[in-house]
Amino acid sequence: MTQESVHNLEHQIQLKDFKLNSLLDVTNAINSNQNIDQLMRLFEFIVHEQLGYDKFVLFNKQDEWSYILKSGFKGKLNSFNVEEELGRFKEITIIESSHSTILQEFDVVIPVHHKENALAYLLIEGVEYDGRHYSKELSYMSFIQTLLNIIVVAIENKRMAKVNLGQERYKRDLEIASVMQKMLFPSDLPSNTQMDISAKHKPRHEVGGDYYDFIPLSDEDFIICIADVSGKGVSAAMLMANFQATIRTLFEHEEFEIKGLIEELNNKVMKNAKGEKFITFFLAHYNTASRKLNYINAGHNHPFITNGNTVEDLDQGCIGLGMMDELPFINVGEKTLAPNTTLVLYTDGVVELENEKEEFFGTERLVKLVKSYYPLSMDDMNSLIFSKLDEWKGKLDLVDDTAVFSCRFF
Repeated sequence: MTQESVHNLEHQIQLKDFKLNSLLDVTNAINSNQNIDQLMRLFEFIVHEQLGYDKFVLFNKQDEWSYILKSGFKGKLNSFNVEEELGRFKEITIIESSHSTILQEFDVVIPVHHKENALAYLLIEGVEYDGRHYSKELSYMSFIQTLLNIIVVAIENKRMAKVNLGQERYKRDLEIASVMQKMLFPSDLPSNTQMDISAKHKPRHEVGGDYYDFIPLSDEDFIICIADVSGKGVSAAMLMANFQATIRTLFEHEEFEIKGLIEELNNKVMKNAKGEKFITFFLAHYNTASRKLNYINAGHNHPFITNGNTVEDLDQGCIGLGMMDELPFINVGEKTLAPNTTLVLYTDGVVELENEKEEFFGTERLVKLVKSYYPLSMDDMNSLIFSKLDEWKGKLDLVDDTAVFSCRFF
């Protein structure tokens, strides 16, 4: 791996960690019921101090449009007609030219909508254009929009609470959790000469408690994990978000010991869940040079490895995390993977899916599917599995969140 590739990998990991930490900071501020001014100071700190944008203005609609945040802009905004000047923008847009003297001072419009209704617009300056290409800062705009969406929805919650619309407030909470949960799942999974990784996930409701991740530690070392939290809804999603952030933090250290990491994760779950929930978790560390897979299965549905003929369950580990203050036993499993080995991880929503005869889909049927269609790519394999699940349940709804994470090691 070249020095540039290493630098790019480190930058990608740091950027994802920064996004996740910023998301958690905003979510924690909302959960602690901070007022609008405090939320605006936090948003301004992220955009100005951490991302480096010096000039921006945020408009928000309560009873009528007004600006609620202004940084680096000296002009007057009282006469600015937001609906007339910004109402046409439905997505993130570069401001190339405008008759408005105010819009001329900015580079990008970032809108926030809910059910076709505009809730906010952010004008921001700092995206450079050399005549052919925009600077890399343009890629940060969608992340800023995600943060802004969460904050604006929270502000809308406060407004709705004043008129005692409790159901609407709960719905907004679900939307916040849904946005947050989507950030948990890796957006880019590798498909190269070393491995083919693919995942597919369907929550039962707006939010759920399933999580999977693929974390590159180096050019040869990778972390693969999947988890499921007991219970559903916003509280389950919040616990899983904290759990994922903890995992990322622990892997920032250059060296780690898999058994000690599981003990630390158990302590964190006990502290955050206070014994009310637990998490089943499977964690594997794979090295492409030695082809060794070290793993711990903490009470999760047994992932399995197969060459298309034989099948082995990965069942060594411990009880689920958060069940006891101290784990009574921890067994570390180890496998040396032959070329073209496939590893399949899944949550209980797959095997516990019922049909109209109240029969479970079951592990045996899942294994048979994987063996029968073994030559497929992992992406095609996952699509096939979910197609079979849809056929199995027929007109029935999903009974649980459902996730499949498939890995082939060449």
